[in-house]
Amino acid sequence: MYSVTVRDHMMIAHSFRGAVFGPAQALHGATFVVDATFKRPELDADDIVVDIALATEQLRAVLGAFNLRNLDELLEFQGVNTTTERLAQVIADRLADAVADGRLGPNADGLSGIVVTLHESHIAWAGYERSL
Repeated sequence: MYSVTVRDHMMIAHSFRGAVFGPAQALHGATFVVDATFKRPELDADDIVVDIALATEQLRAVLGAFNLRNLDELLEFQGVNTTTERLAQVIADRLADAVADGRLGPNADGLSGIVVTLHESHIAWAGYERSL
């Protein structure tokens, strides 16, 4: 399996519901380093996995919808805890939509999966992997 990973970051504010979250139930900020890995079993005719420039552009666009925002105020997250795991899934799904819509170029048709990892710090991260 071949892969290409691109990286960006986002800064968000949010709060959680549930005693399990302790003090994080209060509004707080988080900065995430976000890795998006695109996978395919064979290289395309140009010997690449995906156009790195387009992958970077699409990751930036997806994160742009959340960057410097209070996620508690976004309708799509009403009733959902915006945990690191959940955010990784949302980002992966949006990148999958970009692949399906052709925004990663025609060579992206051969992609078989996406893995999104959100790094909360140098010692803690979470991710989500999905097939295409």
